[in-house]
Amino acid sequence: MHIIPLSSQMEKTSWLLVVVVGVVLISLLGGAEGRKSRILDESSYYDLEYSAISCRAHSASITDFGGVGDGKTLNTKAFQEAVNQLSQYASDGGSQLIVPAGQWLTGSFNLTSHFTLFLHKDAVLLASQDINEWAVIDPLPSYGHGRDAAGGRYISLLFGTNLTDIIITGENGTIDGQGEIWWQKFHSKKLKYTRPYLIEIMHSDNIQISDLTLVNSPSWNIHPVYSSNIIVQGVTILAPVKSPNTDGINPDSCTNMKIEDNYIVSGDDCVAVKSGWDEYGINYGMPTSQLIIRRLTCISPYSAAIALGSEMSGGIQDVRAEDITAINTESGVRIKTGVGRGGFVKDVYVKGMTLHTMKWVFWMTGNYGQHADTHWDPNALPEIKGINYRDVVAENVSMAARLEGISGDPFTGICISNVTISMAKKAKKYPWTCTDIEGITSGVQPPPCQLLPDQGPEKTEMCSFPTESFAIDNLEMQRCSYRLNY
Repeated sequence: MHIIPLSSQMEKTSWLLVVVVGVVLISLLGGAEGRKSRILDESSYYDLEYSAISCRAHSASITDFGGVGDGKTLNTKAFQEAVNQLSQYASDGGSQLIVPAGQWLTGSFNLTSHFTLFLHKDAVLLASQDINEWAVIDPLPSYGHGRDAAGGRYISLLFGTNLTDIIITGENGTIDGQGEIWWQKFHSKKLKYTRPYLIEIMHSDNIQISDLTLVNSPSWNIHPVYSSNIIVQGVTILAPVKSPNTDGINPDSCTNMKIEDNYIVSGDDCVAVKSGWDEYGINYGMPTSQLIIRRLTCISPYSAAIALGSEMSGGIQDVRAEDITAINTESGVRIKTGVGRGGFVKDVYVKGMTLHTMKWVFWMTGNYGQHADTHWDPNALPEIKGINYRDVVAENVSMAARLEGISGDPFTGICISNVTISMAKKAKKYPWTCTDIEGITSGVQPPPCQLLPDQGPEKTEMCSFPTESFAIDNLEMQRCSYRLNY
């Protein structure tokens, strides 16, 4: 029988994580460091299995680095020390840091490559409410400006840049941003810098965020940016519906990403697809493309289930969304842009939306403001084309659609088919509002505006949905098995 130990340091603790091959019945010998041998019987083990893009050869617990899960002890140094020490295994099978049951108060810490952060089902990461625990970093180059204030931004709770093969997962363990203090500062206009996010990974490749519960983020929850090959799966995100800018998942200048099986209650868009802001996004020129959104459930009374923009100046292309459920949400899919944004939103395919109690089903906005600064280019007009919606059922809707392009820059290639919208008792008199758009429809009720002429009931499947897959859909997940000893 063979056990792969973590390290001599890890074996000294009361928590031992081992990867087991064979049947476990072994004495751990003290050796040169004088440790006493002891017998580990089967009752002391806890088996752990989960799916991941990579399994790890080396593991440890945060308690091995002095972490205390009492909800009061600050563990920032313990987490950063753990990540720093485990980074030595990046070229030797990678490493895993286990966060056991408890409440683990911490400020921001940086992650490393070939690394997994795993949260036990009863583990809670509590974000520190001491602002001194949050370093200030530069604005994103594709934004050139903070979102809450003109200067920099507070670093995210879990942060990483220039990484490869990074996993944040668990047994639905919780990350609590304790965002109330940040929301109050935002509303009272007392913020010097932009609020932190819960998770931000930059300039990275091969990212998995899965099987977690995220609550009360100060602002956005999950923000991959300038990255590729990303999976966000099985995540529950909860925030008060009136909390400011608590977007759920925000892919930003990312390629080859899959968002699936997520449940989000938010004070802003459940999924917001982005690629930079005005002249900064245009100059950076990095689009979001090859994005899959599947089996999303959203509740957001003041925002969209899926938003494209408004920061879309680097472009958004090849987005596929299907099996979307939204309840008590402002709009199903919203495109947000305006003069000065530049960029493009094109080749968007949405199939299979089930919506209940909505203000709008479809919403396109060409007059969205909020510029980064006064240097935006009034000649930078966005290109919006190739937007496809099919197989939609919506109930208790105030208005079917509000589709507003830009004068002299119409939104084109809109296709809507097989859509049934049941209007609310106090619905708007005119269910469709359309200006500066071009497109076609088939099998849509209530009948759409004249700018979207009906092609006849026999063409209800005319709005295409691609059948070829993206590379992220063909990625084979591994089944990782570990045995924990308490």
